[in-house]
Amino acid sequence: MRAVDAKFEAQRIAFAPFAFQCAWSMRELGVLECVSKAGKTGASIAEISKECEISEYGAQVLAEFGLGTGILKLASEKEPLKYALDKIGFFILQDEMTRVNMDFVQDVCYEGAKFLKDSIKNKKPEGLKVFGKWNTIYEALSKLPPQTQKSWFAFDHFYSDIAFPEALPIVFKNPPRKLVDIGGNTAKLAIAACKYNPEVEVIIVDLPGQISVAKRNAENASLSKRILFCETDILSENPNLPSDADAVWMSQFLDCFSLEEISSIVNKVGKSIPKAELFVLEPLLDMQKFEASAYSLQATSLYFTCMANGNSKMYNFAELVNAIEKGGFALQESHHNLGVNSYSLLRFKVIPR
Repeated sequence: MRAVDAKFEAQRIAFAPFAFQCAWSMRELGVLECVSKAGKTGASIAEISKECEISEYGAQVLAEFGLGTGILKLASEKEPLKYALDKIGFFILQDEMTRVNMDFVQDVCYEGAKFLKDSIKNKKPEGLKVFGKWNTIYEALSKLPPQTQKSWFAFDHFYSDIAFPEALPIVFKNPPRKLVDIGGNTAKLAIAACKYNPEVEVIIVDLPGQISVAKRNAENASLSKRILFCETDILSENPNLPSDADAVWMSQFLDCFSLEEISSIVNKVGKSIPKAELFVLEPLLDMQKFEASAYSLQATSLYFTCMANGNSKMYNFAELVNAIEKGGFALQESHHNLGVNSYSLLRFKVIPR
């Protein structure tokens, strides 16, 4: 990269918060939709102002920075100037992954992100204090503002749910009679598993706040007889875990913990459920097909640092496997590139003690 280009990229980083808010505001105010409908002929500032019910001043400052960020382009340089949607703007307006990521950053992370430096220095999620006094975001989920909850769960489910159709046939190759879903959250996996296999019984293990939501969802899906619940803190010294399961499932769960905690968690699982196979579904940093996906995962690690818990991240294949094997399991097989977001499904067995 030439020095002049590197300096320009440095300015993009320096003004990145404004670039994000400009893009988000244009999406929310309808500016992107307005210029998109105008097509190749584009829309003038006056037309954007009228269509979106904002001042011409507001339309102009957004459109001008939209040019600088590549979200918009000039459809006509004649007066009055006409603005059209450029390719970046198209993805901000139409791409579901981009929408989910932007809503997550805006509603969950934005205010707390300025405490990233403090979070790294103090080894705890200092940004979480913008919502209240909690040690981790997980104990706060049921108490967060409604829009924050909505964006958090949309982000969580968008990535993991897409891999379920490819992961479930692997899990049910030798159909488990009882499946323990640790970190079952809102029961998305439990419901999908019960619909996939009419005989399986799923036991969701999670914190009380998440269990209450999961119960409602199981009832709404008419699966309350096959989806059971176990309230416990997996980090406690002696968590109350079911002992007679055939399989244990952890979907996008272990990235919520440090490597040391991962080893401790799976060690407890192995002691409590020694006959069960362990299935771990995770997006791994070094197993992504697309640069955009790897970039998103790298950024998500910073969410864990300043908002979630202060000590976890998205992991590489080797470091996650090593942590699980330190906890007393042995990797049996791995399946990569599941779903459009390149998830990995890892199967482990307990090492005889």
